[in-house]
This record gives sequence, structure tokens and C-alpha cells, in this order.
Amino acid sequence: MDDHLVVRSGLRALLGTQPDIQVVAEAASGEEALAQAEQLGPAVVVMDLAMGSGMDGIEAIKQLRRRNSGQAVLVFTTYDSDADIVRAVDAGAMGYLLKDAAPEEIFSAIRGAVQGKSVMSAPVASRLFQQLRNPEEILTPREAELLSLLIEGLSNRELGQRLFISEATVKTHLAHIYAKLGVETRAAAIATAIRREGMR
Repeated sequence: MDDHLVVRSGLRALLGTQPDIQVVAEAASGEEALAQAEQLGPAVVVMDLAMGSGMDGIEAIKQLRRRNSGQAVLVFTTYDSDADIVRAVDAGAMGYLLKDAAPEEIFSAIRGAVQGKSVMSAPVASRLFQQLRNPEEILTPREAELLSLLIEGLSNRELGQRLFISEATVKTHLAHIYAKLGVETRAAAIATAIRREGMR
């Protein structure tokens, strides 16, 4: 799945050199990929994250996994930001390759995905490992700001007033912060925030 014909054609030609890999369909959008996957049941779906319009790759991964939890999805993209990597893995991607990957790396990733193995480009794997070691680094700027304000002991209402956002939005941000930091309570998040400040 890629919204650029030249990329799809190039990848199809490349994969066609491998006797054990068969391209059964192409898709230019998330919606088209879902329809093709449902109809043909491919072992692996190789997809870009950014689509010109309509459903993006992240949503397509979620939908594919929702419809078929055993569906292997391999991201093949130019996007290597921390946020994109985390979103794709969270959505259920089995692997994450950058478009400058060597042909052998692409072949290996597809074969690995069929066997249920997670495969990542070396730079992606390195960044993901770093994020797992330091989860607070993947907070958005707004979440990081909210986390630092927690130290002041502000209530949700006060946090909302300070940041000019609703109390409901504060709760949503806090839920994301807790999940990313691997904590369940406000006190634990504050302890992490204090530790984080002390490490700067």
C-alpha cells in the first residue's frame, strides 16, 4: 500500500525477483488496502504511513488488525520520527522499514513477518530501544509541560486554567502520560517527573 505508483511498481518488481514472495495486490489508499486484504487474505501487508488523502497508514494498521488479529503488517516508509515509530508499533505493525533499506533487508523482513518475527531497520530499532529505556522522551511538548506542572500539586481544573485547556483535555493528556511512563497514579507520575527534572 503506497499512494505513489512508482514506489508500488518498484517494490513489485523488486519482490518479483524472489521465488518465494508473490505480490497478490496493490493499493493506493488505506480503504483500498482493507478491501484487498479482506478479499485476498495476504500473509503480509507492506504499507506506507502517509497517504495523499483518506485513511492513513496508522488507521489502516488498526483496522487490519481489528479485522484479522493474525494479519502481519510491515511498515515501509520514509518517516522515521519517534512519534511515527511508536504510533505504528502501538497500532500493531510487525515491522518498520525505511525506504532506503537494502533489498535483502526488505526480503528478510517480509519472510520474518510471515513467521511472526518483529523486524526493524537498524536505526529504527535503535530509536525504539532508546524510547523504551527512556519513555519520558516520547512525551509530546504539551504532555511534558503538563508533567512538569504536576510537581506543583495543581488540580486538574488548575492545570486546565494554567494551560488554557478543558478539564476533560487535561484528563486525556494525563491518561496518555501515565501510559507512556508506565504508571497508574498521579503520585507515581509526579515521582517520575521529579526524577526526570533531577536528571537534567
